[in-house]
Amino acid sequence: MNQKKENIDFVKWFSELNKNSGPVAGGKGANLSEIYNLKVQVPPGFVITAQAYDYFIKKANLDKEIKELISTINYENTKQLDEVTKKIRDKILKAEIPKEMEEEILESYENLGGSEHESIKRGQAHDILRTASEPIFVAVRSSATTEDLAEASFAGQQDSFVNIKGNDNLLEHIKKCFASLFTSRATYYRNKKGFKNEQTSLAVVIQKMVDSDKSGVIFSKDPSYKNDNVTIEAVWGLGEGIVSGRITPDSYTISKELEILNKTIAEKKIAITRDSSGEKSIVKLREEKSKYQVLKEHEIKKLADIALKLEGHYKKPQDIEFAIEGEEIYIVQTRPITTIGKKAEGEKELKGEPILIGLAASPGIASGKIIIIKEVSDLQKIKQGDILVTKMTNPDMVVAMQKSAAIITDEGGRTSHAAIVSREMGIPAVVGTQEATTKLKEKEIVTVNGFTGKIYKGKIAETVQKEVLPATAKTKTEIKVIVDLPTYAERAAKTKLKKVGLVRIEGIIAESEKHPEYFLKENKIKDYEEIIYKGIKKISQYFEELWIRTSDIRSDEFQNLKGAPSEPEANPMLGFHGIRYSLKKPEIFKAELNGLKKIAEQNKIIGLLLPQVISVDEIKKTKEILKEIGFDNAKVGVMVETPAAVQLIKEICEEGIAFISFGTNDLTQYMLAIDRGNEKVQYLYDEMHPAILYQMAYVIRVCKRYNVETSICGQAGSNKEMVKFLVETGINSISVNADKAAEIAEYVAEIEKSLVAGTDKEPRKYQPEEKSEAEEPKPLPPQITNKEDIEDSEVRSGLAPESKDSNTKEAEPLARSSESKAKEDIDDEEESKEEQEVENKNPHLEKDIQAIEAEKQEYFKEHPEEKESETSPDLASESKNSNTKEEILDIF
Repeated sequence: MNQKKENIDFVKWFSELNKNSGPVAGGKGANLSEIYNLKVQVPPGFVITAQAYDYFIKKANLDKEIKELISTINYENTKQLDEVTKKIRDKILKAEIPKEMEEEILESYENLGGSEHESIKRGQAHDILRTASEPIFVAVRSSATTEDLAEASFAGQQDSFVNIKGNDNLLEHIKKCFASLFTSRATYYRNKKGFKNEQTSLAVVIQKMVDSDKSGVIFSKDPSYKNDNVTIEAVWGLGEGIVSGRITPDSYTISKELEILNKTIAEKKIAITRDSSGEKSIVKLREEKSKYQVLKEHEIKKLADIALKLEGHYKKPQDIEFAIEGEEIYIVQTRPITTIGKKAEGEKELKGEPILIGLAASPGIASGKIIIIKEVSDLQKIKQGDILVTKMTNPDMVVAMQKSAAIITDEGGRTSHAAIVSREMGIPAVVGTQEATTKLKEKEIVTVNGFTGKIYKGKIAETVQKEVLPATAKTKTEIKVIVDLPTYAERAAKTKLKKVGLVRIEGIIAESEKHPEYFLKENKIKDYEEIIYKGIKKISQYFEELWIRTSDIRSDEFQNLKGAPSEPEANPMLGFHGIRYSLKKPEIFKAELNGLKKIAEQNKIIGLLLPQVISVDEIKKTKEILKEIGFDNAKVGVMVETPAAVQLIKEICEEGIAFISFGTNDLTQYMLAIDRGNEKVQYLYDEMHPAILYQMAYVIRVCKRYNVETSICGQAGSNKEMVKFLVETGINSISVNADKAAEIAEYVAEIEKSLVAGTDKEPRKYQPEEKSEAEEPKPLPPQITNKEDIEDSEVRSGLAPESKDSNTKEAEPLARSSESKAKEDIDDEEESKEEQEVENKNPHLEKDIQAIEAEKQEYFKEHPEEKESETSPDLASESKNSNTKEEILDIF
C-alpha cells in the first residue's frame, strides 16, 4: 500500500464516531454512528471522512482553482452561477482519487462485504474473514459538514445513491457525491447563510444495503391519540408501500411496559421487493400470506423496546424506520415526531370491537340504517341518512349517495368511484371490505368510521364530518379545487381557492335523472342546455374561474337514467364516449357548450376540457362548433388521458390550446393495459409507474415550450408522492378535493422551499419567462437546472427506495436554463423543412427518433468525458434501468 500523507484517516467506521463527529463524518454520518454506538443495530458501514475529501481536492490541485472560480460568481446571475458550478463539478468528476486513498476505501468496502461482526474497528479490519463471493450492494450517501447545524439546515442538498456495486462503480459515485457539494443550489444557499463555499467539506457514508423481508415505521409515542403507547406499522418487503399509501399495513399498539395491547392484521395483496440486480418490483402475494401477520410477537416487542430506547436517548418522541432481513432487525432512520396532537378529535379510535374492517376511503364518522344495493332498482330504497352498502358504486348511484350518511363497499380502493365521490361529498366511506353485502344485515344500525376504515354495530358515536380548511399556504404551483356537484360548491368554497380545476358535468346530468339522449329523442334539447347552465351557475357563484370537462358518459354508466341507450358495448372504456361521442352527437354537444357560454357571458372565466382526445382533428372540429355558436373566444383545453394525446402533444399545442390537464386514472389504465375495477389485476394499477411518469414529464416539457398551462385533476393530485414529482417537474397547477386542499397546499409550499431558497422571490424549474422586446430581462437568482439539484430525501426503508438508480450514468437534466434550451431548439425554417421530409415517411415515429438523437448529441456535447456506448438519456437505455422517480426527471 502507498504511504499515506499527512497522517490522514481516509476512512472511519461507525464504531469510531459519535454525534460529535460532524467535522469528520458530516451530519448524517455522525447521527448514524450515534445510533450504532447505542448498540442499536443499523446497516453496517463506514464513512469516507471530510479530511479525505480535502486531501482529494488538494492532490488534484483543485483547491486554488475552486477558490478562484467561486470568487467570480455573481450569486444573483442564474446563468453565470450554473456555468461556474458546472465547471467545478466537471473538474471533480474528471480528477483521479489518489492511489493511497483509493486502496483504503476499497479495502474497507471489501471488509464490509465479508463482515458478519457486530462491530468493526480499525484494529480488527485485517483479521475479518472475507467470505463474500462478489461485491455487495451499498448505499453511497453524501454527508456535508454543514448538515444539521442549528443556524441552517443543509440536509438533502447533496446527492445520495443506492444499489451501488463493484469497485469502479463505487469510486465513481463517491466522486459524484463530492461533486454534488457544488450544485448551483447548494452553492447559493451556503453563500446566503454566510458560509464560505471554498471552505466547505463533504464526508460520504458507505452503508450495506438491507434486503428487507419486512419493514415499516415505529412511533415511540402515538402521534394521533395523545397517549404514551408505541405504535408500529409493518408490511412485507420494502417500506415504500407504507409511505406511498399503496399497501395497507398491519398495525400494532404496545404499552410502555411492552405489553401488546392491540393488533390489526390487514390484507396486504402486494409487496415491493428488490431483485438481485437491485431493481424494485411489485410482487403479488399468495392469499394466505397476504392475510398473515407480518411481525412475530418477539419482533413487535423488540421494535417497541428500541423505540423507547431511542426516545430516552434523544429526549423526544421518535419516528423510526426499520427493516428486517432474516432474523436481523435494522434501524434505518430516526427523527423527532412533529405531528403529535395535530389530528382531529374525530380521528380517534372508537370504543368497542369492529364488526367489519376495510380501507378508510373518505374521512368522517356517521351512524345509520343499512340499505344493501344489489341492483339498480334497489336505489329507490335509500332515504336521507341511510348507510348505502353495495359491491361497488357507479355513477348511477350518485343521487342515492347524496342522501346517504355513509358508503360501504365490498370492492374498490382509495381511487375507486365510491372513494372519489364520497370525499367530494364529505361523507364517510369504507371500501374494499370484501364481505359487507353478505355480512351486514338490511336495516341494521351501524357506525362507520371513515378515518380508520372500521364499522361498528349500533350507534356508538355522533356524526363527525371532515372539516374543510382554507388553503392559505403561498405557492408558485397554483392549487385549484375539484367540484362536481352544485350541492357541494359551498363546501368547496371554504378552501378560499378562487379557481376550479375540474367540473365533471356528469354529476349534474345524473341529478336530472335523464340521459342526454332522452332530451334529443324528445326534442327537448333546450331543456338539457338549461340543466347544464343552472348546474354550473350554482358552482360558478363561488369561484372566478372554472375548467369544465364536457360530458364523458360511458355506456355502462348511468344506465338507470331515463332515455339511456340500451345497446351494450363489449368494452365500454374503449367505446363510444368522450369527445368522439360529442362530435357524433352535435346537438347534445352544442347544448352543453351553449349552457357554458351563458356562464361565460356573466364575466366568468370558463375553460373547456375535452375528454378522450386522440387527434388534432377533434380539437379543430370542436373549434368550428364553438365558432358556429358564437363562443369562439372560449379557452380550449385537453384532458391528457390517452397515449395518443401524449404522443401528439406537440401538434396539439400547435393547434392553439390554452391548457392541458392530466387524467391519470384513464391514462394509467390505457398505458398499463389494466382495468382498475378488476380485482385480479388491481394490484398492478400504479399511477407512479415509470412509464406514466415518463409520459407526464414529456408532456409538461413540451407544453412549457408552447406556453400551454399544465395541470392535473383527480385523485393523483392528492397523492403526495405524485405531487412531489409534478412540482419538481414544473407543473403549473394541481387540482384537489376540498378536504385535501389545505394539506396539499402546505406540502407544495414545503417542496418549493426545498427546491429553492424562498418561494416568493426565486424561480423554480421550468419557470415560464415573460418575454418583452421593450425591456431587458433582469438577472434571476439561481434556479434548479441540474440533476444534482434534485433534493435527495432522507434515506427511507431499504436506505433509499426512491433514490436514483446506481447504474445509470448522469443523464441530461430535465430543467435547463432558458439559454441552454434555446440552443437545442431548431430554427423555425429548418424545422419546417425537416418536418416536411419526415411527413413523407412516418410523421410521428421519425420525429421522435430525430428528437431522441438530438437530445443524445446535445448530452454528449455537454459531457465529452462520457462515451456514447455508456448509458445515455435515450429511450433504449430507459428500458434497461429501474426507472425510479428521480430517473424520470433525469431522462429529460
